[in-house]
Amino acid sequence: MRRARLALCLGLAGLVPATARADLVYVLNSADASISVIESTTREEVRRIPVLREAHHLILTPDRGELLVGDSGGNELIAIDPASATVLKRDRFSNPYHMELSPDGKLLVVTSLRRDQVDIYEAASRTLLARLKVPDKPSHLAYTPDSRTVFVTLQGARGLMAIDLATQKPLWTADVGPQPAGVTWHNGKLLVGLMGSDHVAVVSPADGKVERRIYVGRGAHTIFPSPDGKLLYVNSRVDSRITVLDAETLDPRVTWPLPGGPDCIAFDPEGRLWVTLRWIARVAVIDPKTGETDSFPVGRSPHGIFVEKRATPLPPLAVSETLPAAQPAHDAPAPLVQTEDDMPARPEAAAASAPRPASQRRLWSR
Repeated sequence: MRRARLALCLGLAGLVPATARADLVYVLNSADASISVIESTTREEVRRIPVLREAHHLILTPDRGELLVGDSGGNELIAIDPASATVLKRDRFSNPYHMELSPDGKLLVVTSLRRDQVDIYEAASRTLLARLKVPDKPSHLAYTPDSRTVFVTLQGARGLMAIDLATQKPLWTADVGPQPAGVTWHNGKLLVGLMGSDHVAVVSPADGKVERRIYVGRGAHTIFPSPDGKLLYVNSRVDSRITVLDAETLDPRVTWPLPGGPDCIAFDPEGRLWVTLRWIARVAVIDPKTGETDSFPVGRSPHGIFVEKRATPLPPLAVSETLPAAQPAHDAPAPLVQTEDDMPARPEAAAASAPRPASQRRLWSR
């Protein structure tokens, strides 16, 4: 009997994974001047990184060595080691709202939604190469696969602009619909979410002509390809839902209701979706196989999000260890005016504080 019990225990032990996951989830709390670092298994905040004013978007460098966070209100670009949640450096940048590295890794293009400008930098040195003044709220951007052209949505001008990266001059600007936000290159076309309407516009990259409209719900915002490239997830912030599109046909497959204003999406190693809910200060986690959803609280107006694969928990922060202080920005911080891409203004801003459990944070909802 003892041998039988031992054999059963050994058999069950073989079913337990050798290492438990402890991925790090970075959440940009745009109305709290902070970045929450969450452990994926416990959903607890294990670090809190202060920013000067208002962080919105983030990107990972190709070598995965730096997570670049744009503090648009504080005029800073913050480089973080994604594996350790350590701030590596803070550079002065003019209103970095949205940014992307070109596919060849040579250029970094930054949109300044409040300053109506598009900046082109050399990626390696982050030296400013050109600054284009453009009409009314440049928002998101996407490149052609050959890195020759970048496309920028103009939220306040109903526009999509194509910019030649060799000449650093605009090629064309086209009216694609009210309040265009996210833009994605997909199978030789551009997919543009229209926040002022209820659909995604399929646009020709040659001239900006709208060739097709795909209904996804009011407040269509951004398109996120699945890790395997077979699906596209579109968030609709007004109708508060995510629509799943077939990547080949662009036909809707299913719609998931998601109250709270779904915004940015990141994927973990298991393929789950981590979604910021701008209006209710929470992050939702969705199993794409079943559509089952749960959520947990974060800071106010969570926007950008990123998941860093990690097998073991982050070591505790020593009592004597302090977070690096932010350096003064080169430009005076822009006033915190609200735009179509922001949540409604809050009466006060919470000060960046030491790490604390997510369960102890106050929730703001509207």
